[in-house]
Amino acid sequence: MEALQRLYPIGIQTFSEIREKNYLYIDKTEYVYHMTHFAKYVFLSRPRRFGKSLLTSTLHSYFSGRKDLFQGLAMERLEKDWTEYPVLHFDMSTAKHVDKEQLLQELNLKLSEYEGVYGKGQEEINPNQRLMGLIKRAYEQTGRQVVVLIDEYDAPLLDVVHEKENLGVLRNIMRNFYSPLKACDPYLKYVFLTGITKFSQLSIFSELNNIKNISMDEPYAAICGITEDEMLTQMKEDMEMLAAKLNISSEEVLLKLKENYDGYHFTYPSPDIYNPFSLLNAFADGKFGSYWFGSGTPTYLIRMLEKFGVEPSEIGNNHAEVSAFDAPTETMTDIIPLLYQSGYITIKDYDESIDLYTLDIPNKEVRLGLMKSLLPNYVASKTRETTTMVAYLSRDIRNDDMDSALRRLQTFLSTIPYCDNTRYEGHYQQMFYIIFSLLGSFVDVEVRTPRGRVDVVLRTKTTLYVMELKLDRTADEAMEQINLKNYPERFALCGLPVVKVAINFDSERCTIGDWMIEK
Repeated sequence: MEALQRLYPIGIQTFSEIREKNYLYIDKTEYVYHMTHFAKYVFLSRPRRFGKSLLTSTLHSYFSGRKDLFQGLAMERLEKDWTEYPVLHFDMSTAKHVDKEQLLQELNLKLSEYEGVYGKGQEEINPNQRLMGLIKRAYEQTGRQVVVLIDEYDAPLLDVVHEKENLGVLRNIMRNFYSPLKACDPYLKYVFLTGITKFSQLSIFSELNNIKNISMDEPYAAICGITEDEMLTQMKEDMEMLAAKLNISSEEVLLKLKENYDGYHFTYPSPDIYNPFSLLNAFADGKFGSYWFGSGTPTYLIRMLEKFGVEPSEIGNNHAEVSAFDAPTETMTDIIPLLYQSGYITIKDYDESIDLYTLDIPNKEVRLGLMKSLLPNYVASKTRETTTMVAYLSRDIRNDDMDSALRRLQTFLSTIPYCDNTRYEGHYQQMFYIIFSLLGSFVDVEVRTPRGRVDVVLRTKTTLYVMELKLDRTADEAMEQINLKNYPERFALCGLPVVKVAINFDSERCTIGDWMIEK
């Protein structure tokens, strides 16, 4: 008998639909119970596609008293009363890429829907007056306090965060809309907001000074996303089916899923969190694709990297105090908060003695996605040709054939059109960094040693390559520098044979001139 086809809720963010149609649901209802019983105003920030909307929808069903939907879940044993409260649920993700008029129309539409249920006062004109009227009437008509859920509260502002004029206009509209949340306190049972970022100057954080931000609270570390524990228990069958389909062992499946989609931590210590969107897609498709990264082109991110002058090699392995990477979006002085809040870097370690977090790219999916997006800034070529070149390059390096790899790179670079600002070594260094990152090897640039910095260090399973790059000089000179400064000595303890690679770039021909390799 064939196994029943599992239903994965890809793109479905409505709790009732997932439960009624028997889609896979990872039980987060214990978090929901605790979150609704310890504070009245709660804010949660997580990257996109991490399950914030599903969580908000779960709250909606819970406060609507839908006991039937929670059968067999943790909530069933925790909740005894099942009171039905009036719920006002606003999903702001529909208000992306809007101007002032469109934003007001969008708010009007959302408010009208509830005014159809609870009525509207004639004198209520502005969004804040209408929201306040709704809350009071819902309270009066039902005799119960009101629950307000706001999903992606910052969506209208994310696009314009760097356009001073627009940001101010839209921020005022949103601030005005959210302002009743404080004034209506006696009529409110619970208020929950989700978002990607923390816009400090939005009234919700300055006026709602009693809002509890649980984004980095340890008890809620796994409220969104899927932990390894949840995977091994609630998704055991899925892993077995994937292993069977790919003809590999369950252990190998776990390793591959881990390498590609795991590695997120939103506090420290925290369990390993897998990206739920990528994980479900991988199970549904039966392959390890690039799902999360492919689901939203991070154009604003590429623009921001340029604005802050961040080189590709500087994205990972950063150190910061919590105040630096949990900083308000519109007052950012560097890109760390944006990278962290958007999910491109995550917490990897914490040093309590100096209160410093280590932030790095979470996993292979994000690393490859980032590098592929950044490559066109360094190599003006068609994506398909680049991908093919990287695949062959990867094979050369796996076979320990650095000579063929460099020859291949030389040919590739000489066929692509001339690109600007290539008259400095750093350009080629970054290009090397991106290309080698795409091979999935460990790569680092400007590695400090007791006697200076090595341009590029590349580590494969079998070899450590120490590379020195020169521009319009000779490979001899580059090799001389490696020997003079005795760079390999610094890496003697890594346990791998060290190979020295000296490369000279020819800026006239826009490609590698000559090179030398010494074992």
